[in-house]
Amino acid sequence: MFDPLPWLFKKSRFWFIRNISRLLTSGTHRVEFTDFWLGDQFCSLVFTLSNLYFVVCVYVRGFENPWGRCAASKNFGIPLVLAALPLFVRFVQSVKRWFDSRLVTHLINGGKYAAGIVQYGLYYNWRYHGSARSGASFALYCLFATIYSTYALTWDFLMDWSVLRLPPRTKYPLLRDELLYSDHIPVYYFAIITNVMIRFIWLLYVPAAGPNFVVRTFIAAMLEMLRRWQWNFYRLENEHLGNMDQYRVTREVPLPYAIDERLQEGDYGEDGDESDVPARSWHIREWKGRARGSIRPGIDQH
Repeated sequence: MFDPLPWLFKKSRFWFIRNISRLLTSGTHRVEFTDFWLGDQFCSLVFTLSNLYFVVCVYVRGFENPWGRCAASKNFGIPLVLAALPLFVRFVQSVKRWFDSRLVTHLINGGKYAAGIVQYGLYYNWRYHGSARSGASFALYCLFATIYSTYALTWDFLMDWSVLRLPPRTKYPLLRDELLYSDHIPVYYFAIITNVMIRFIWLLYVPAAGPNFVVRTFIAAMLEMLRRWQWNFYRLENEHLGNMDQYRVTREVPLPYAIDERLQEGDYGEDGDESDVPARSWHIREWKGRARGSIRPGIDQH
């Protein structure tokens, strides 16, 4: 990753290092698309980050009885900090975006990550008290896990994917009219269903019977990879359609006026000029709607 020689995609590697460093300095600079995009990927590494302490502890203290020496239930402070770090980064980014734009939606998004931090804190508190399936620590963990999962799921569907927003009529139920992956409609519904299930994957830890804790955690981590993988496709699709809708990405900028339809090719006089055409009619329209919002700063000044 840090190889300075110009091979193995040096430019890409250093781009990645630079943007990861921007994650760790969130709040000190303006948040761009790359920043919160990588921040979201960062949030799917909670399992990996929280286990870094365990890996280091095992190598330092030896492989004899690693669970007894390094179990997170006994030393949960460091794993909790590592697990909450991605969520904290996104929380700071959301607050920074609200500060720069004053759009309350960024604060709502920040509340989602704050709820996630509370959930992981209560999870490790439950583990610290023996992972019993009863008691106040278990009840609080289940309560805030439900709040966080519902919060995040609602944001996924309504904001990140823009599905389940039901206009008067849609070609496909529960989906928006504009779809990039129109040849794979069933996959949208598969993603919606699996996203709900994986957002509530914490329920895998509730039953006392079944696979042991390590196997359950491995299953949860693999399913989170699937969730984030499919999330990327529909989040990018929604971002692209939003850019097109607001003319942030377009080949043409709509004009603020309409041209008389009579001025078509062949409407000129016999001499080939337009002197014989009745008075040229330009119908100026009022600047409103997307036409006005599509002109970028600097363009409309000329």
